Amino acid sequence: MKRIERIMDVTYIGGPTALLTFAGVRFLTDPTFDPPGDDYRTGPVTLHKTAAPALTPDAAAFDYVLLSHDHHFDNLDRAGRAALTRAAVVVTTVAAADRLGGNARGLNPWQTLDLPAANGKTLRITATPARHGPADGDRGPVAGFVLHLTSAPDRAVYFSGDTVWYEGVEEIARRLPVRAAVLNLGAARVPEVGPQHLTMTAAEAVQAARAFPDAAIVPLHFEGWQHFSEGRDVIAREFAAAGLEHRLHWPDPGRPIRIDLDGDGDVA
Repeated sequence: MKRIERIMDVTYIGGPTALLTFAGVRFLTDPTFDPPGDDYRTGPVTLHKTAAPALTPDAAAFDYVLLSHDHHFDNLDRAGRAALTRAAVVVTTVAAADRLGGNARGLNPWQTLDLPAANGKTLRITATPARHGPADGDRGPVAGFVLHLTSAPDRAVYFSGDTVWYEGVEEIARRLPVRAAVLNLGAARVPEVGPQHLTMTAAEAVQAARAFPDAAIVPLHFEGWQHFSEGRDVIAREFAAAGLEHRLHWPDPGRPIRIDLDGDGDVA
C-alpha cells in the first residue's frame, strides 16, 4: 500500500467543484451545489447553470475549502456559500476573506498556511498567483493553491482556480514540484466583458502540462455552465495533438479516481 503522501483521490462534483483527498485531509474546491436552471446576475454579466452537482453538500464530507474567489457564482453559488460554514477553514484570497469573515483565511500569493494531516504530519498550503482573464481586464483577485506535506515537498498538488496561462503560472512550475495539476479549463467567455477567454483554453492547458512535466492533469470547470466555450472534446483533441493524452485523468462524477503522485502507475 502506498503511503498517504504518494496518492490523491479526486471526486468530481461539477463545474470547478471536487473533493481532493490528500494526506488524510479532504479539501473541497470552489463549492457549487445549486440545481441547474438558475440565472446569476453580477453587474452586467448573467451566468446560467446547466447541470446538477453529482453530490449534495451532505454527501460531500470535507475538512477544508480551497476557494479561488468568492465574487463569481460559477465558483461559489448559493448552496456552495451556505456549505462554507461546514469547513474548519476556508482558504481564499485576502479580499474574499474580508468579505466572508468567520472561518475564512485570506492568503496573498506565496503565503502559506500549515494544517494538521494524518499520522501527525503537517500539510502546507501555498497560495499561488492567478489571473482571471487578460492583463488589461481585471475580473477581481483570484488565487490558486499548492498542497504538500512538509515531510514530502517533492509531491505537490496544484489547484489552479480560475486563471489563464501567464507568467504567474509559469513561476509556480519553476518553484514547486507539482505531481498533480487540477486545472479549471473551459475557456470561459462572457460577451459583456469582451471576447477574451477568462479561464484556461485547452491549448493553454497543454502549455501547463509541459511546464509541469511530472504532473497528472485533472480537468475541471469545462462543463455545467453556459459560458464555457471549450468542452471535453476540445481538451481531448488538443492533448492528443500534442501527444500528451496519456497525462489526462478525466474525473468521474460522484466517484473517486486515484492519482499516483509518483507517476509510476502503482497505487496498490
